[in-house]
Amino acid sequence: MRYRNAWSISQALSMSHPKTLRSEQRYHGTVFNLVVDEIEYSSGNRSVREVADHPGGAVVVPVLDDGSVLLVHQFRYPVKKNLFELPAGKLSPGEDPKACAARELEEETGYTAGTLAKLAAIYTTPGFCNEQLHLYVATELKKLSTGQRLEEGEMDLTVHAIPLAEVIQMIEDQVIIDGKTICGIFMVERQIRSGTIRLPGGGR
Repeated sequence: MRYRNAWSISQALSMSHPKTLRSEQRYHGTVFNLVVDEIEYSSGNRSVREVADHPGGAVVVPVLDDGSVLLVHQFRYPVKKNLFELPAGKLSPGEDPKACAARELEEETGYTAGTLAKLAAIYTTPGFCNEQLHLYVATELKKLSTGQRLEEGEMDLTVHAIPLAEVIQMIEDQVIIDGKTICGIFMVERQIRSGTIRLPGGGR
């Protein structure tokens, strides 16, 4: 695909980057590490950048045959709120993102996917964190007889099958305020509308 502003994109990609003079890991955590770098700009000025070093994760948009989407509703401690979200999870060391997406789908919703296709990869908060999330769409879903496999801290998690149009309305009404969920939903809605994603039940 060609972009109208290809020249400006090319110029942006060729811009000079700050030089890393020193890098130190200040904290090692179970979710992310904190790295503090001393850098030098092309002007010669120096600065300090704090980076949350994260292994990345996978997000899955589970779409039922009738076009409904499976969302999870759970308490998120950092924001002290219950949020509607797409199933997602952190990558284990060396784990393939697609395998992570399939695992999180099973664990959080109790469903498996007949088809799991990559949508995109996004940076969540590149101003201070290098977390990259890999987004997948899951179709041809089948419910497991064993149900969910929830971890400690997820026992309040509930699963909701909601029509796609209603999910989009929830985003517009700011009922859904999770960034990865908003991104995944709009990507899938566009692909269903264009016919790129075809559902067995003909749902839209």
